[in-house]
Amino acid sequence: MAGLDLDLAAVRAMVVISDEGQFGLAASVLGVSQQAVSKRIAKLEGQLGSRLFERRIGSVALTAQGARFLPHARSVLASADAAVSAVLESQVLRVAVHGAQIADANLMRFYLEKHPEAEVELLMMGPSTTSRNAVIDGRVDVAFARADWPGHPLPAHVTALPAYLDALHLLVGTGHPLAGRDHVGLAELDGLTAWVPGAGFDSEVGDFYRRLSENCGVTIDTDRHPDGIGFAKIIDRIAGSATLVTFGGEGTTTPWHPNIRRIPVVDPTPAYPMALLCRATSANHPQLSSLIDFLADSYAGTVPGQMWIPAPDRALFVRG
Repeated sequence: MAGLDLDLAAVRAMVVISDEGQFGLAASVLGVSQQAVSKRIAKLEGQLGSRLFERRIGSVALTAQGARFLPHARSVLASADAAVSAVLESQVLRVAVHGAQIADANLMRFYLEKHPEAEVELLMMGPSTTSRNAVIDGRVDVAFARADWPGHPLPAHVTALPAYLDALHLLVGTGHPLAGRDHVGLAELDGLTAWVPGAGFDSEVGDFYRRLSENCGVTIDTDRHPDGIGFAKIIDRIAGSATLVTFGGEGTTTPWHPNIRRIPVVDPTPAYPMALLCRATSANHPQLSSLIDFLADSYAGTVPGQMWIPAPDRALFVRG
């Protein structure tokens, strides 16, 4: 790599693609378009004079040259991150969120608009590299994630506070039999097939949808489509289907599509429980108390009777 002025964004894209196995997934993690990721890799491959990935249907794999470059790429990023941390002297609060379009990222953008003086860095996670794991492993100070994942208790150095309940709506195409409904009961989801490829990983998100399926009978299809599993790709597929549905959070930014209908789910409304997970070493961080106060003021503190969340999460979200 001597003499090459490598683009750190391109190097980071290469590492994330290797970890995620798909350009689309990497784009979600990085919070950019899939086209932007492809351009970064093309630039890096041009600089190196070697192909880094073999493109396959629905996935990618490292070439021999890519496999040799990967450990050096990780080292470059680690050095850059260490340099930034040394300059910031831990004044910036590192916050992990599920992704650029998900409710927790929107919540944090609102917080930062109301607190322009806040020194916060948002890190976008993905289905396989979750925000929950990021805070446990020490890659961030705090994270928005589901706290109670049975069989995977939080370690003693991580505590949880209730943050937000993201009510789920049903998303269907205009050709779906439910498209004309103004609401649908949770029990009516029995027999439907919801395509949620992000739930196909061993994660707290996957566990949430498994429990939702057990509760109401909806079938959760987690297959990865050759076109990718980015939110826009999911919406495109649902818009053209008369049988598949998916879910969109009330606080989540759903890509607009003329052939998508959003239908509230009621009796009860399923909601994804977002907690703020905090590392013990971050307890005295100068940026944390303001964020905790904001969440305490905005969170109602009780789950309405018409809302469903998995049983393991109720102790954290229900008070009194």
